[in-house]
Amino acid sequence: MTHSVEVRGLGKAYKHYPSQWVRLAEWLLPFGGPRHQPAWVLKDIDFSVEPGEALGIVGFNGAGKSTLLRIITGTTRPTEGEVRLNGRVAALLELGMGFHAEFTGRQNVVLSGQLLGLGREEIEELLPAIEDFAEIGSYFDEPLRTYSSGMAMRLAFSLATARRPEVLIVDEALSVGDAYFQHKSFSRIREFREQGTTLLIVSHDRLSIQALCDRAILLHEGRLLRQGEPEVVMDFYHALMADRTFAHIRQELNAQGAVQTTSGTGEATIVAVTLANAEGRVSDAGRVGEEVELAVRFRVHLDLPSLVVGLMIKDRLGHEMFGINSHRLGIPIQNLVAGTEYVFRLRFVMTLGEGHYSVTTALTRSDAHVDRTYEWRDRALIFYAINVDKPRFVGCNWLAPQASLECIDAREQVSP
Repeated sequence: MTHSVEVRGLGKAYKHYPSQWVRLAEWLLPFGGPRHQPAWVLKDIDFSVEPGEALGIVGFNGAGKSTLLRIITGTTRPTEGEVRLNGRVAALLELGMGFHAEFTGRQNVVLSGQLLGLGREEIEELLPAIEDFAEIGSYFDEPLRTYSSGMAMRLAFSLATARRPEVLIVDEALSVGDAYFQHKSFSRIREFREQGTTLLIVSHDRLSIQALCDRAILLHEGRLLRQGEPEVVMDFYHALMADRTFAHIRQELNAQGAVQTTSGTGEATIVAVTLANAEGRVSDAGRVGEEVELAVRFRVHLDLPSLVVGLMIKDRLGHEMFGINSHRLGIPIQNLVAGTEYVFRLRFVMTLGEGHYSVTTALTRSDAHVDRTYEWRDRALIFYAINVDKPRFVGCNWLAPQASLECIDAREQVSP
């Protein structure tokens, strides 16, 4: 059986009554027709997830993400449309739901495991692994009321992921517990992903979505607004944070064939972004260890009292390598005159690992881009880091290491 998810024409509406008396009248007089208005929280949702594929779901609070997952898992009925779900499903929605405060961790695992569809013998077989993964020590046999919230979440996550499911549905479960356990839970989900589990994940963490997912969808006010490559969808989502009206957001192919997201109010705009080597020659590549210069040329269309230029370098997966702006570098840009062009230059040593990178640019009123963004442009430039004269190394940064070897005479270490 294939482990796929198919959502077609899905919609969910709740009944909205002008008052409790109208609600009562509809109950008592059912033949008088509906007296409510439908309040749609989801409408016309269509997407599919292929076997072994990972789909990220993003959107603002109230966009309908959790409602969508509850419908897919069967805990909420849709008003219209259908969901076709194939495979054994595990859902990490409300971790710890159904745990009893007076029962021990072990007892809660046994009882909740049965609610999840596991047999008693299967639970007994899994108990050592669940206890080991949760890492709560002797508390495993203590009442749940003695647990911290983080310990309870550890136990719940360990139980929910004790068996690799064919379809895994995750709602912000990667924020479980402390930093150590977050890494541990993230690694387990990544292992499931590599072993062929179909994954649906809701998260506000850009890095999680881009690291785990093949595609992403953006929900906005209950409708499917965008779907596609995770980085492209997350770029649009990021732009939407600063411009909820969509009036200044556009996505188009740049000269290098990459989808470029641009947003902002337009008082100042980017003219060009270039990379030059130490000799000043403009190129789309820089050598590892070489000093290079990023230049951002922008034009001001209205008189502005101040402006901040920001730059962010990302790797091919969209992970942020380095970001800085003119304000934090102590370079004030003030009293700008309409019709004037300026060039902001940033010189640095190319300490990045081999590969291709993108540059995001921002022209904002202040250090915080949510205050007012004149222009934000993702993938304003694509460049390559090439290793010409350094030892072959692995990773995203060249640390310019200084290595040495010291021989210690073992005979001098022996005590008489």
